[in-house]
Amino acid sequence: MKLAFFGGLYSNYLALEAALADASRRDVQQLFCLGDMGAFGPHPDRVVSLLRDAGVTCVQGNYDDSIGNELADCQCGYTDPSDNRFAQISYDYTLEKTSPVHRRWLRALPTSLDLEHSGVRMHLCHGSPRQTNEFLWESTTSDAFLDRVLDPTGADVVLGTHTGLHWTRTTPRGRRFVNVGVLGRPANDGRTNVWYTVLDLTGHEVEVEFVPVDYDFHRLSGEMRSEGLPDEFVTTIESGWWTTCLEVLPSRERRCGRY
Repeated sequence: MKLAFFGGLYSNYLALEAALADASRRDVQQLFCLGDMGAFGPHPDRVVSLLRDAGVTCVQGNYDDSIGNELADCQCGYTDPSDNRFAQISYDYTLEKTSPVHRRWLRALPTSLDLEHSGVRMHLCHGSPRQTNEFLWESTTSDAFLDRVLDPTGADVVLGTHTGLHWTRTTPRGRRFVNVGVLGRPANDGRTNVWYTVLDLTGHEVEVEFVPVDYDFHRLSGEMRSEGLPDEFVTTIESGWWTTCLEVLPSRERRCGRY
């Protein structure tokens, strides 16, 4: 049994198309998306249509809750004024461009899912099991804290996204947390590819594979320019370095980037 997990699509429908094709080649049996379908990129309706047509099981992210309920902002959890300014530009565009039928679909998504395959209990969420927009960073999330957050789920594996950076750890109590990464933008590493995660449950151990995805980022950046999205967003897609939403990063993750 192989399961694929997509996080943070951010309207990057071209990366989603490439990830769906890659998962099919890998003989993945089930597909999941952990939320934040819109934001950052162009044409948000295209991502939702792809997810629904492919039968992807989806969890609601903070962005999806906001778009679905037509709230004032994205509930992204930023505190820096510059980060919030760019987040508002992205949110206003996505809200305007998301159709009423897709808003209703986003509004109805569950905030978490519990499932079991091959004897492995899994909990699917967006940020963390206790808060949709909570950031769990690899460098600042201690084992003890992670256990406190994961224990109430009763799951063997907890999967989330939200931070934009993929990582995994098994706690001293034997629970595994997997941040599945995002398809919406690069991982702030100077590479233009994006990431998703495959869980292989066929053996005695749960195997986690972070899968790089190449896609036509030149086409995406061209469409972003045509839609009038900020140049800072376009630079990230073309360079692989984050130029916005940086102040939320802990110092170790911040030092890995260019800006």
